[in-house]
Amino acid sequence: MAINLQKGQRENINAPKFTIGLGWDTNSSSTGSGFDLDASVFILGDNRKIISDSHFVFYNNLKSPDEAVIHTGDNLTGDGEGDDEQVKIDLTKINPAVKEICIVVTIHDAVDRKQNFGQVRNSFIRIVDDSNNTEMVKYELEEDFSIETAVEFGRIYNKDGQWKFEAMGVGMKGGLEDYLNKYN
Repeated sequence: MAINLQKGQRENINAPKFTIGLGWDTNSSSTGSGFDLDASVFILGDNRKIISDSHFVFYNNLKSPDEAVIHTGDNLTGDGEGDDEQVKIDLTKINPAVKEICIVVTIHDAVDRKQNFGQVRNSFIRIVDDSNNTEMVKYELEEDFSIETAVEFGRIYNKDGQWKFEAMGVGMKGGLEDYLNKYN
């Protein structure tokens, strides 16, 4: 049975291969435009900076150089039940310089479409053990991000040789650019 986390809670990840599932529902009637939310993964070293440009995994760069992080593709609508986007992680392949993996979701063209995370509901991040398809942890974002166009859902980090997940729920107004500036 999955552990439901609250913001800031941490939990060990005791699986070498797992899938990060991200989901959300949107209220497109409030803006007249459809929403396109995008998951991005920042693969960081000790200095909390991206190891290289190719360690930024998103819809235009679907895998890290070591193929330890693979984005399964962009969902343009978020329609339907379950995960809207997924990222597969294989810790057996991860570059030893990697100390942290941050998962951020942004709204594509948010400013032009007058959209923000206040119009997004039922957002979650979950981690599923690939060996048995069991959900290990889940974090449902409950905050109202009324002005934010990007949210860091969670992070996976290595502490003393043990990989852990932390439920983050931290939003930014400047969209993906804010996170690129933070982690570059």
